Amino acid sequence: MREVLGTLTIGQAPRPDVTPIIDRFVPERVRRIHRGVLDRLSYGEIERRYLAEAGEAALVTRLQDGRVVDLSRERVQEGAQEAVYSLDKDGCDVILILCTGTFEGLRSGRAWLVEPDRVIPPLVAGLLGRRQLGVIVPIASQIETEREKWRPLAGAPLFDTASPYSDGPETLLATGERLRTQGAEAVLLDCIGFTERHRAALTPLGVPVLLSNAIAAKAVAELFGG
Repeated sequence: MREVLGTLTIGQAPRPDVTPIIDRFVPERVRRIHRGVLDRLSYGEIERRYLAEAGEAALVTRLQDGRVVDLSRERVQEGAQEAVYSLDKDGCDVILILCTGTFEGLRSGRAWLVEPDRVIPPLVAGLLGRRQLGVIVPIASQIETEREKWRPLAGAPLFDTASPYSDGPETLLATGERLRTQGAEAVLLDCIGFTERHRAALTPLGVPVLLSNAIAAKAVAELFGG
């Protein structure tokens, strides 16, 4: 391998909240190419092409100017596919999708394509066995649209919402406490935008807190020899 990692966010690259986690686990020798579906687009272009309309399955991201946007999952997948092909042509050996949302049919050419929604659920299922999982998603509509990916679990997870972009640590902790009260024995932060500071905010729960982007970064690191 030439050892080139491509990362693809559904928003704008680079992601200063996520890249430190990738850098923590992926060897320094691996060259990085960071790309985003919304790179070089004005807000007006983003609005016309990708903003979710009422009733559409949505994914959330934050733009580099700080604005948080809900994107149409179906339409952003079209942009993501174009970007994957572009990263592939640029010589990436591995392409990591920086989104935990579900994409159907996304594909690459020669590069290994790592999609968190395919990696994280079976891994978490193996870790938890028959224990109860609580899942925190950023927007309420994802409770239904993303439920299917958790079929590998022994039992249905508990869901609640908190945004990594607009909610503070007190709100996040209150969300975790509701899940813990309902019986959650571990909590997964199911959005790439959640970081170590969000995990730290949930320390008082006294249960394992799993961070999606850390799981994905560790998996990618294995493809580069750890």
